[in-house]
Amino acid sequence: MVVEVVVALLSGSLALLADAGHMLADVGALLGALWAISLAARPAYGRWTFGWKRAEILSAAVNGITLLVVGGIVAVEAVRRLAGSPEVDAGPMLAVAILGCAINLLASWLLARANRSSLNMEGAYQHVLSDLYGFAGTLVAAVVILATGWAKADAVASLVVVALMAYAAVRLLRDSGKILLEAAPDHVDIDDVRAHLLALDAVIEVHDLHIWTLTSDLPALSAHLTVEDGCFLSGEAPRLLDQVQACLVGHFDLEHSTFQLEPAAHAAHETGTH
Repeated sequence: MVVEVVVALLSGSLALLADAGHMLADVGALLGALWAISLAARPAYGRWTFGWKRAEILSAAVNGITLLVVGGIVAVEAVRRLAGSPEVDAGPMLAVAILGCAINLLASWLLARANRSSLNMEGAYQHVLSDLYGFAGTLVAAVVILATGWAKADAVASLVVVALMAYAAVRLLRDSGKILLEAAPDHVDIDDVRAHLLALDAVIEVHDLHIWTLTSDLPALSAHLTVEDGCFLSGEAPRLLDQVQACLVGHFDLEHSTFQLEPAAHAAHETGTH
């Protein structure tokens, strides 16, 4: 990052300066990812009944926001340069771009091997991958400037980097937003879950059905099940509960579930049913 800043100031390359700003965001993103991993590993205690597992989702959201902010700043400067007549020394620009591509290829390869089902890890990976694309664009721009003398190729390369950053940011904010807003996981169809529960013996009705994601790869479900009165009289309720949980694990990979079994008469005085 320091090399990029120095060479960018000496050569006048916006693409390098933009990527240096992006790399600064990368540093924060990687440190935030490590911190979130540490927090998520803490056990539940006191009022933190789920521990700090959702810290990784907050980290992913912050990563998305930083990508957008840095991208916006670079886009404004790139447009300004396209309207003017920039002077760019493409030689140093090309050398740093080649070095940056090599380093980010290694970093991307290392992060690609990690468990990227975690939004936190995916956020860190997207930062480094965007940086790789940025260096590739800078490399192409440097070659164009050396071959043709068209200095505005530097600003065009910067806008390509901005587009890639925006794409990665939108994906991170979309996925982290779904979790923070308690949306059901994409792979779970709520109507399908309800149908499976109603298909079980003795289940009459399902309400207050909630499905959400605590953190990456940790979906959860809670529901009220109206069951036949005989389940409580015959002692079949525990067996039914085993069936319900086995159904969710087998069909939907939902291991964290909580159920309230109710007799039909309970509906008459239950508030807030939906």
